[in-house]
Amino acid sequence: MEPGFVSTLFILGIILLFLEIFIPGGILGGLGIVLFSIGIFLIVDSALQAILYIGGMLLALGILILLSFRFPRTRKFWKKFSLGTRQMKEAGYVAPEPSYEHFLGKRGVALSQLRPAGVAEVEGERLDVVTEGGFISQGTKIKVIEVEGTRIIVREE
Repeated sequence: MEPGFVSTLFILGIILLFLEIFIPGGILGGLGIVLFSIGIFLIVDSALQAILYIGGMLLALGILILLSFRFPRTRKFWKKFSLGTRQMKEAGYVAPEPSYEHFLGKRGVALSQLRPAGVAEVEGERLDVVTEGGFISQGTKIKVIEVEGTRIIVREE
């Protein structure tokens, strides 16, 4: 095999692995590993030797990634890729009520224009609602016709 071709496979593999850092998704990294592995297969004498080299490469890569989580300098790098804040209930973050089924068939009034989403008051409670697709003016009487989890669908009455 021509040495320039094998070198190109190695270089492309490394470039794709590097690009995976900035364009996550797994496709570029996987393709980079495949190109790098093909380059190894083309350069060694036997398939067993290639499998050992590739296994060693993947093991070394895994160890490097695990170690990078342990050291303070590289830990800062990984924190850039993850959300560090938590939405705590004490800070005012509240998950939506699991079921709004009890509003089914109830009547209320549109507090904002529903185009098709907006805010309505049903039985004294402010709710985010959607219409069947049409627009409903503010102040119009509405009726809850369907509930799908946290999605409340209303119709002009």
